[in-house]
Amino acid sequence: MVDRLTGERFLDEMTPDEKDRAARVEQVLPALRAAAAQADADGAFPVGHIKLLRDAGLLGLVVPKEYGGLGGTLRDLAAATYAMGTACPSTALAFFFHNTSASRGTLPLEAIEAGLFDDADVPTVKAFAEKVLTRMADGVWLANFASESVKSSGANIAIATTATPVERDGVRGWALNGEKSFGCATGIADTYLVTAKIDGTEDANGLALFLVPRDAEGVGERPFWNGLGMRGSANHGVTLSEVFIPADEALTVPGAFVKMLQCSRGSFVGNQLAITATYVGAAQAIYDETLDRLMSKKFADTGKSIAESPMHQVIIGDMTERLETAYLWLRRQLLLETSEPPIAAKDDVYRQWRMAKGSICEAAFDVAVGCLKASGTSGATMDGSIGRALRDLSMGLVMTFPPERGRLEAASMVTTDRANTLFANVAK
Repeated sequence: MVDRLTGERFLDEMTPDEKDRAARVEQVLPALRAAAAQADADGAFPVGHIKLLRDAGLLGLVVPKEYGGLGGTLRDLAAATYAMGTACPSTALAFFFHNTSASRGTLPLEAIEAGLFDDADVPTVKAFAEKVLTRMADGVWLANFASESVKSSGANIAIATTATPVERDGVRGWALNGEKSFGCATGIADTYLVTAKIDGTEDANGLALFLVPRDAEGVGERPFWNGLGMRGSANHGVTLSEVFIPADEALTVPGAFVKMLQCSRGSFVGNQLAITATYVGAAQAIYDETLDRLMSKKFADTGKSIAESPMHQVIIGDMTERLETAYLWLRRQLLLETSEPPIAAKDDVYRQWRMAKGSICEAAFDVAVGCLKASGTSGATMDGSIGRALRDLSMGLVMTFPPERGRLEAASMVTTDRANTLFANVAK
């Protein structure tokens, strides 16, 4: 183990258990880093990373120990995606989306504990939640597919994919039809965790969850898209055409999805801040590399490092400020979402997240722009570390929503006391 774990650069007060989990992450970083350039060039997820992460036990990082996982929390996930972001942001992003699936297990269980479900529904809800968690702990990679290309003016994510009750060969179940535009690990994950609306329902109470085997009949992949960045995350999405899912592989209790979200502390479904940790990790890595390069390279006439020139001093100062800004936003959000007892109301935590996400991603991207300026033409290559970081970090500006939308929503929540809608059930 190194003297200081990479994750500790972000989470600097780790408990002994958190350090043990972060040490598992540290062990995989060299392999992730070694494959990063080729993953970007190929636009493909390195399939060997699945076994690497599974063997390290990391596919169960945030699964409670009673279900066979490592028992990590949002703090562990953010530290992990941050550390992986310093090595291969694409892998960190795909790993993040796998771990978001755990919330579809833990949040329903919390909703049961909070008494939100009728006694008659509890066994069904509990069985599905435990199925998600135990499979993740057993090393099953889950790709979490909610986002769709269809948009709603009143919600962040609109669900048009439908689930219709059917019976096949004497087995009751559901037929899924639709298209998921984004989610990572397309064609890679063992199982797709799909959010769909029960056909005929009109609001979020009709949203349901389905465990869809990757190779199930009727499951396809959307056409590959030549993404600007995060090219190794297999994020081109899936198609679903009359895909049959048995009833016991679904959570279709009316209102279950809404009740689940009520138990989330703040950022979306309780783990979204870890996606921005990926971008901060990537920004830190390119900042370090650029600074080392500028300090080691000398002017031929004076012998001083290039980093000492007035222009470079300004750029380095700007980069440092932007990087520290990203850390401040991210650490504040983590505190709001993990402090016990809570130090802010749920609505306040969520409003803060709407501002924080865009601010973090913008600041991280600004660091990459500074690295490009400071390094000159020698750093302006497509396959170099600066080029990759600039493209990867640009994706944070459009992930789910651009910064401007987050600030607009936060302003609306402040001035009109308007509650934010996470999901909408819409017709195509």
